[in-house]
Amino acid sequence: MGDLGIDTTITGGQGRYAATMSRHWEIWGPQGGYVASFALRAAGAHCGLPRPASIVGHFLGVASFDEPIDIACTTLRSAKTAQSVHVSITQQDRPIFDALVWGTVTGLQGLEHQYATMPHFPSWSELPTIQERLESVGEKWEPWFPFWENFEQRPPEWRTDWNERAPGSQPPEWSQWLRYAPTSSFDDPWLDACRLLIIVDVGSWPSVQAHHNVADIIAPSIDLACEFHRIDPKAEWLFALGTSPSSDGGLIATHQSVFADDGRLLASGVSQLLCRPTRGQRG
Repeated sequence: MGDLGIDTTITGGQGRYAATMSRHWEIWGPQGGYVASFALRAAGAHCGLPRPASIVGHFLGVASFDEPIDIACTTLRSAKTAQSVHVSITQQDRPIFDALVWGTVTGLQGLEHQYATMPHFPSWSELPTIQERLESVGEKWEPWFPFWENFEQRPPEWRTDWNERAPGSQPPEWSQWLRYAPTSSFDDPWLDACRLLIIVDVGSWPSVQAHHNVADIIAPSIDLACEFHRIDPKAEWLFALGTSPSSDGGLIATHQSVFADDGRLLASGVSQLLCRPTRGQRG
C-alpha cells in the first residue's frame, strides 16, 4: 500500500521539477491518472494559484519505476483570476505525458447549479468491503495489480460469477465506493484533486471489461481530460461511475464521474482507450 501524498511528491522550482514514481501505483505500468497527478501537482506549484480547474493530457510513453521523471512547466496565459500551464513529463529525454492545466483563484462569484444525479445505490456505510465479501465465502482477496491495494473498496453491486459471465451480459458500466488508504484526503487542493483525477482515469477499463470480459485485449488510455467541479477534503468516501458509450475501430470512448457521499458531483472526465493484444493478461 502506498500513500498518495508521499508517492506524488515533487522537488524543484521555477518551472523545473523532478519526482520518482512508486510501484504501489502499478497497473499495466504506472497508472495513467497517477502519472497525470505529477503534472497536476507541478502545475499547481508553478502557477501558485489555490485551485485546480481542469487538466487535459496525452499519454506519450510508459514510464519506468526505476528512473526519476523530469517535469517542465511553462505559463501559457496568466490573468488576474486564472492561469494556463503547459506541463511536459519526460524520462531520460523520452516523452511520457503532456498536459494543459488551468488553475484559478478562489472566491469567484458566478452562476451555480448541479444537474448531475448520483445513481441510487446503498451508501458505503451499508456495504461490506471486497475483502469481507470474499471472506464470507472462504476466499481471499488477491488484487490483479498493486494499484488496487491503495483503496478501501465497497462495491454497490456484487456478482459471484464475475469471471464466468457471458460477454455482453451486462452494460459497459462500473461503479464503486472508494476511500484512499492510508490517507483518505488532503488539505492541499492540488493534491486532493489528484485523488479525483486518478479515479476518473481508472474508471475507464473496468466499465469496458464489465461488458466484454476479455483476456486477450488491454486498452490503455491515450488521453485524459478531467474537470474539477468541487474540491472537498471532507468527502473521504468517493463514488465512482464509469461508462463506455461507444467502441469501434480499436478506440474505446469512456466517461467518468466522481461523487461525494452526499451526492455532489466533484469531478468528471473522459478518456479514449486504444486496444492492444496481450498474452492472457487481465485487469
